[in-house]
Amino acid sequence: MKTVGILALQGDFDAHRKAVERAGGRPIEVRTAQDLDACDGLIVPGGESTTMLKLLDIEKLIEPLRQFTARKPVFGTCAGAILLAHSVTRPSQPSLDLIDIDVERNAYGRQIDSCVARVDAGGKDMEAIFIRAPKILRVGSGGKILATYNGDPVWVEQGRHMVTTFHPELTPDPRVHQRFLERVATSSGRV
Repeated sequence: MKTVGILALQGDFDAHRKAVERAGGRPIEVRTAQDLDACDGLIVPGGESTTMLKLLDIEKLIEPLRQFTARKPVFGTCAGAILLAHSVTRPSQPSLDLIDIDVERNAYGRQIDSCVARVDAGGKDMEAIFIRAPKILRVGSGGKILATYNGDPVWVEQGRHMVTTFHPELTPDPRVHQRFLERVATSSGRV
């Protein structure tokens, strides 16, 4: 069973813990660089991206996180997708630049505009919850689009990393977390 760390500094990391368990993984909460040592993969949850950046800096996790992602898979949801993106706009902010995507923060509107929608996941419908979601404006040539909403990419993977602009941890559908666990198993060489 693969151990998936969930960055537990801010955001709904507990919902990801439950989703990882439903998908067949073993979740642990990550708050320190030492916690990363026990992980086969890492989830960066939704929350508030500027707050997460500040907390990563305060906890001295930015460099350990960069080292971890050079070897192991990371999955970012919503604010996590913003942190993993190459470029962030509206307003611009630093990111970890792990996936060759450009994102616009809060592109679907304010909190009141949050919604539950159906997305196209490779010809199969999937329920998606968007909460002050970013929009993926560009996907680099190495990226693979796994789901779209109104023509916009909302689930992308590149190499061993992936992002969603929606919150799959808030639905009972295990497909997104199962896909990440497959990435973790493939990356570690043990299936």
